[in-house]
Amino acid sequence: MKNLKSTLENIRKKNPGENEFIQAVSEVFETISPLLNDEDSWFEQRIPERMAEPERIITFKVTWTNDKNQVQVNRGFRVQMNSALGPYKGGLRFHPSTNLSILKFLAFEQTFKNSLTGLPLGAGKGGADFDPKGKSEAEVMRFCQAWMQEAHKYLGQFTDIPAGDIGVGEREIGYLFGAYKKITNRFEGTLTGKGIDYGGSHLRPEATGYGLIHFAQNMLESINEILDKKVCLVSGAGNVSQFAIEKLLEEGAKVVAFSDSSGFIHDKDGIDEEKLAFLKNLKNVKREGIELYANKFKSAKFYKGKNKSLWEIDADCAFPCATQNEVDKEDVKAMVKNKVMLLAEGANMPLNQEAIDAIQTSKILYGPGKASNAGGVAISGLEMTQNRMGRQWSKLEMEQELRIMMRNIHTHCIDSIRQYELKEGDYLTGANIYGFKKVGKAMIAQGIV
Repeated sequence: MKNLKSTLENIRKKNPGENEFIQAVSEVFETISPLLNDEDSWFEQRIPERMAEPERIITFKVTWTNDKNQVQVNRGFRVQMNSALGPYKGGLRFHPSTNLSILKFLAFEQTFKNSLTGLPLGAGKGGADFDPKGKSEAEVMRFCQAWMQEAHKYLGQFTDIPAGDIGVGEREIGYLFGAYKKITNRFEGTLTGKGIDYGGSHLRPEATGYGLIHFAQNMLESINEILDKKVCLVSGAGNVSQFAIEKLLEEGAKVVAFSDSSGFIHDKDGIDEEKLAFLKNLKNVKREGIELYANKFKSAKFYKGKNKSLWEIDADCAFPCATQNEVDKEDVKAMVKNKVMLLAEGANMPLNQEAIDAIQTSKILYGPGKASNAGGVAISGLEMTQNRMGRQWSKLEMEQELRIMMRNIHTHCIDSIRQYELKEGDYLTGANIYGFKKVGKAMIAQGIV
């Protein structure tokens, strides 16, 4: 424990003010102490410190003009975290809050998530402090082209393969891919999440949300439960949330709440296919707030801001799919009081550390994001494979592959829990141990590089 304490202290000193990054690193390394104490070589080779240090950080200026012909200046990023298992792989985030602390935390988490998939993928993350909300199609296109003008030199199908994240959907990926192709004169799978007509993969938009529900099914099966007729809460209203809701409906669950940055909706009658279609059109086409959902459907009530928490609603299962640190200790207390049996993360690190501590000591089954939301990168990895092979698999084939990979991830977690005699259902520690061990062994095998 002394080695671990000094290692974490060194990492904190090297990264002052990077709260999200320090939170992510501390959570992983503190939970895997059974593994670290089991083998001296981890500290002798300084694997924890090496794993927490990005291999490369690229920051750059992005200048573009808006529709009024005014020059705009943003900051672009790419954090190339770890390439022990394969080329850097991870999404791009376009949001005003984007900074190095957030991107380093996401890239660090991606290291373990990608390891859990079983695919040959390293980890990275990137983006810009650009906000696509309220921008015209032409402005989004010009920004994406300007971002790629600088970033392209660090990317490649065997080097670094970005995908989408918050603020970066199929539209943005299309503009980025078009710019990359124009600049490099190469049509290759350097980005994933592309349109189905030009190298994209079936099931990619659905993958993270669908995979989340597949993982939750595996968790429930371990305690002889199923999703059918379970009342569910889903935070967020974007891509992951929409497809998580869609898959929950397919499995017979009842979804009664969702949210966006303006507040949340409680629909006591539950969401059906018609309501989900309205939500998708509202967010994906009209790009409006969810308050309009409550205006449309009488069974729904809109709660503005943060005066009331979505997590206070009675439910069986909870799926935070919005953003980091959206769930606090009081939210977990409310879920414990309401006898929630399962929480699985669709977002990356949606629980703050106090919430994680609280849920780990509760009876709630907790699926950490690095395991439960790995479906997106799993299908992205298969999109890369299809691009290299010059072919496209069917939606049915991709659905089968996704189910298999999420079940395998669940198995990896359970195997680690049993091997290290952890508390039954401790998916957090099981996922962290498996991911760390696989990446760490690869780093040792490849020498001090």
